[in-house]
Amino acid sequence: MSTAEPNFVLTLSCPDQPGIVFAISGCLASNGCNITDSAQYGDFATGRFFMRVSFSAPPTARYADIQAAFNPIFERFQMAANICDLSRRPRAIILVSRFGHCLNDLLYRHGIGALPAIVSNHRNFYQLSASHDIPFHHLPINGESKTRQEERLLELIEEEKVDLVVLARYMQILSDNLCHKLAGRAINIHHSFLPSFKGAKPYHQAHARGVKLIGATAHYVTAALDEGPIIEQEVTRVDHAMQPADLVAAGRDIECVVLARAVKWHAEHRILLNGSGTVVFR
Repeated sequence: MSTAEPNFVLTLSCPDQPGIVFAISGCLASNGCNITDSAQYGDFATGRFFMRVSFSAPPTARYADIQAAFNPIFERFQMAANICDLSRRPRAIILVSRFGHCLNDLLYRHGIGALPAIVSNHRNFYQLSASHDIPFHHLPINGESKTRQEERLLELIEEEKVDLVVLARYMQILSDNLCHKLAGRAINIHHSFLPSFKGAKPYHQAHARGVKLIGATAHYVTAALDEGPIIEQEVTRVDHAMQPADLVAAGRDIECVVLARAVKWHAEHRILLNGSGTVVFR
């Protein structure tokens, strides 16, 4: 039997009231667990309390026993809570179309846990996938095949027991049904010009209007296009001397950084949904 201490992360949200932290820390202490990191936030606007606790447990501790010890507290405070065993790496699938900068960056960073597959509606990156020894699935979309393509994608997600779907510049609008089934576990990245400069060549449109700030937004996917709970954003300054191609290059750099942060924080269980927004314990 291993003598290493198991490590876990507890995340929770509930109606704010006295005694929450006391109950959580007391339960951990009574079960021989040690808190290694803790963060909390009370939202006065919504009246909800959010908390993330990293802790180590005795070598003989079992996940089921820790879960059972916390269940009465979860019920008492009406908590939406989750305990994650850090020995299990989250499993992610990356969806990509023709632009590979975010895909390349994620593969370089190796920060997204286990990566069982890369999925694309084009064949552009099958060699890149092979070079990283990652299975590549070409799921094309032609006319009325979109429904079947999404069905196959869902089958793949279930077969691989996927925890997170990353849309790394996947230039397809997901159906409402797929968005619903991936709620809270699909992250998208896009430029931050929206709702301005919609459609084709947004950076060219921005350049024509003399925009001085460009940026990127990472958010959870919902049926409302590009309006899901925001996880992370970043901006950089541009000026009149830059051409549209320069803006595109700067935008791609920001997209990579912002998406990588969002994926990392999700994998580390640092993001909690708060209505239409998020609480991010960095």
